[in-house]
Amino acid sequence: MLGQRRLNLAGFVACASMMAFALYSQHVMGLNPCPLCVFQRFAVIGIGLVFLAAAIHDPARPGKRIYAALVVVIAAGGIAVASRHLWLQSLPPDQVPSCGPGLDYILDAFPLTQAMSMIFAGSGECAVVDWTLFGLSMPAWVLIALLFLGAAGTFNNLRPDTRQAERSGKY
Repeated sequence: MLGQRRLNLAGFVACASMMAFALYSQHVMGLNPCPLCVFQRFAVIGIGLVFLAAAIHDPARPGKRIYAALVVVIAAGGIAVASRHLWLQSLPPDQVPSCGPGLDYILDAFPLTQAMSMIFAGSGECAVVDWTLFGLSMPAWVLIALLFLGAAGTFNNLRPDTRQAERSGKY
């Protein structure tokens, strides 16, 4: 069985790969992210940093529980945003909210609580499906990835420590 440190590093590499593709799709393919896409990127970066910290730190049992909890919280936030994004994409055209101002303008012009509620309400640009792979849009793939990474990161960091099992001869 692979060690916990290596699996945490693999989780980080998966998140870094997702971000590399997101940046490729933005700068090479010309697919500019909507506000909900930006928050999904924050979730992927956040969970990736937790994986990296867990791989570098390689803590004992209490620390592993903290890393597992952080993975769950960040993945759940990203899953919620991706779910909202998919819901907006599934609306009939006559029910799609109108396009609003850009993310930069919203964050500059409104108080943070009002800006956040405006962002999560979504806008017309969030309902557009610019890219698909096997019939699934980018937020669907992010949702699948965050479900997998959240489950894998939680399992990996909560499973018994292989170092202790190896030392005691039980592994």
